[in-house]
Amino acid sequence: MLVLGIDPGSRATGYGLVNQHRGRYHFIAAGVIKTKPRNPVPTRLATIYAGLREVIEQHSPEEVSIESIFRHKSSESALRLGQARGVALLAAAQSELPIYEYNAMTIKKSVTGTGRADKTQIARVVGMLLGRTLDLPADATDALAIAITHIAHGRHHVAVRRQDR
Repeated sequence: MLVLGIDPGSRATGYGLVNQHRGRYHFIAAGVIKTKPRNPVPTRLATIYAGLREVIEQHSPEEVSIESIFRHKSSESALRLGQARGVALLAAAQSELPIYEYNAMTIKKSVTGTGRADKTQIARVVGMLLGRTLDLPADATDALAIAITHIAHGRHHVAVRRQDR
């Protein structure tokens, strides 16, 4: 299963594509969709949306995982992050992809074993899990961590789907 992980942000939205084969995680692609801070918010959101649609069309992921918002420094930054999440959710929904959300603590704990890991620790462990040295921006590495988290929780989602039938 190919999973697209998304780390939303109004200035930089990270994306990472990971699959698992025979118990190993495999890096497919990762990057960052950057916006220009001087552009108006609607233009920045359109850039994020178009970039994610392009990634989805190019790689055809089967599922999408995204970081959920649980608390932020200020109401303004939470609003901007929510707007970026909204266009990311729209891009996935218009492609009719199942969407799963994970909070930061779950992502950190799933990847590193502790909910208090910093970005350096996350990047190091993600690189180890993918069997490669990652020379990527933090937003892209975080998106890979989100995709890995979803794959790690995948058995749970299959069990829930079976119960819903």
